[in-house]
Amino acid sequence: MKPVLHWSCLLLMMISVRADIYLHIPRGSNNRLAETTATRTNANRVFDSQNNNRGGYNVGDATEDKANNNEGKQYRMKYFQSGSWKTKTNDAGKSFLSVEWTNQHGCGGNEDTNPQKQNCHLVLQYMCQDDVDSPTGTDDTLRNGAQTNTQEYQPPNNLDETMRQKNNRKNQNVKSSRVIQEPWEWYDYCYIRQRNKVLSVRIIPACLLWHPTPWTDIAVLAENASMCQYYEKESFNSRSYHACVEDYGDGSRKHASKWNNQEECVDNGGQWVAFHNYLEKAPAYTSEDQCTRQSAGGYTYIWAVPFDAQDVTKKECLIKLDAPNCRAADFSRSNHLGNGVDGTALKYDWTLPYFPSGNTKRCVFRIRYNISTDDFDPYATDSSHNRNVLTKTMSPVEQNPYIDVGERSALRLNINTDQTGRIFQDRSHVFLLKPRPTGMENDRIYNLNIRGKRGNIVQVYPAVEYDFHPNTLNLRSNDLVHIQWTGSNSHNNGGNGGDGQAGDEGQGKDGTDRNNMVQIKDLNDNYPVPFERSSMWQNAEVKWIYHGKTSVSSKDLAVSMASSGYYMCVKGSDCGGQSGESADTKTLMDKLLNNAPASYEGAVLKFKSGTYHYMCTRNNNFTNRSQKGTIIVVE
Repeated sequence: MKPVLHWSCLLLMMISVRADIYLHIPRGSNNRLAETTATRTNANRVFDSQNNNRGGYNVGDATEDKANNNEGKQYRMKYFQSGSWKTKTNDAGKSFLSVEWTNQHGCGGNEDTNPQKQNCHLVLQYMCQDDVDSPTGTDDTLRNGAQTNTQEYQPPNNLDETMRQKNNRKNQNVKSSRVIQEPWEWYDYCYIRQRNKVLSVRIIPACLLWHPTPWTDIAVLAENASMCQYYEKESFNSRSYHACVEDYGDGSRKHASKWNNQEECVDNGGQWVAFHNYLEKAPAYTSEDQCTRQSAGGYTYIWAVPFDAQDVTKKECLIKLDAPNCRAADFSRSNHLGNGVDGTALKYDWTLPYFPSGNTKRCVFRIRYNISTDDFDPYATDSSHNRNVLTKTMSPVEQNPYIDVGERSALRLNINTDQTGRIFQDRSHVFLLKPRPTGMENDRIYNLNIRGKRGNIVQVYPAVEYDFHPNTLNLRSNDLVHIQWTGSNSHNNGGNGGDGQAGDEGQGKDGTDRNNMVQIKDLNDNYPVPFERSSMWQNAEVKWIYHGKTSVSSKDLAVSMASSGYYMCVKGSDCGGQSGESADTKTLMDKLLNNAPASYEGAVLKFKSGTYHYMCTRNNNFTNRSQKGTIIVVE
């Protein structure tokens, strides 16, 4: 298989063609960065999505201005990790992020009551590393980049290159201004390693790559729940996978080997090593006995070789991952990028991980969407069944074949074999997973975010218009909610319009996303409740807020939410020494939020029992562009 020029390793046994899955929460890039056009600039900026060029959301901007070539001015969504919840009951200490997406070709269903037109499953994964002070960091630091160019890649001249030659290739290829997700060594490894010559025609889940991977499996949404035991067992979370390890002759490990099986590896002087995935390393424990006796937070500690080991002769203490969650995929209609059953969005409630180190993590998320047909046995058919005249082998599926339906009555089928088994995906921009503030270790935290971008439904499609997500959030009175959003200052949706209408219809400055929250009495209302008659902010206890104040009045909270953080408080005397951030001292806020920041780190709140409706003043347009939401709190 000829490699594509992006840093992503996909084991496909046939070339994929255009297909469509779009991630909305967290915001999926679909390879966009900060384009002002309706179509993305580079379909392979980060990965090969196989999606429509119009999809995706620009990276968030931290202020009212475009980040341009300064990655430090981009906004990274900041979610609080779960607490050490494994030893607790009733979900205590968990943080929940409701992931939302749309997929075009359908999924879910069953043969008896709700049959689907194709087999399907989805795999949800993430990848994290410790955060660094620099927006870009070192060569291998996860980053969005400030340019839309793909990272360069130069293959090795030969497989006997020295470490110096390998490092020279890397230094010439990697540019700090461009995106990084998989590290350069990972792409090089995928390029060098021989492909499996016999692969099942059913696309195997992304978690099952037959060799180590830097991605961690969150969930498999299977075509059939009966497959879950297999997926859970075979995930790299759950078991080790081997790879061939060669050295440079001085004992230092080569990062890649061409050999993909034990026999060829050993015959050519390599070591066939079992590698393990992990949540985190625990370097404080330096012996197997020390390591395996640990049980902090309810986790299992193992003494093993990590997948990214530099010295494979030395084992390390690793915190073991849980098997991925697995269930049957929810039903969605084929050829319809919309909601699923009962008009609800396709979603998965991700319990965010807890990292015992207490470090902030820099992360990315991806969703992979796999479909195949039943025109052949999906598990017993492989490349040996390709058409071969010499062996008189007939392929079970052929390109646009003729079929005989009677004498002199041949008909031609419209079958593209590129599409009978394929994988496509979307990925988020970089976000942060932060340790919880003191005093919130045992609380459940639900994340309330905003999806969508500027424009009407035709202009933004296959993205979506603005809305709150979850649109209706049900809480218990001891739960917490983290309200936060991000937006871009370059969502102009200008020409080329591609296969849809260009433009960015909406309020305020062209190309800008702006959001806020004000209370309304009823979802049928479109006028906010005056603060003096509101209850939402008066009934909210501030557990944490972006500017760090420990005491925040209900009026200051209301002003902060209504201004997207432009104002910190009403009066300068209440701003905790932050001069110039109050409504009575700061330059007047534009009525359409034009001078407010595009992103808002927000606050973690605890609400009293009640039902609270709210809206965005700038974007709510009553009919199709109605940006409203509800929080329901019960004892």
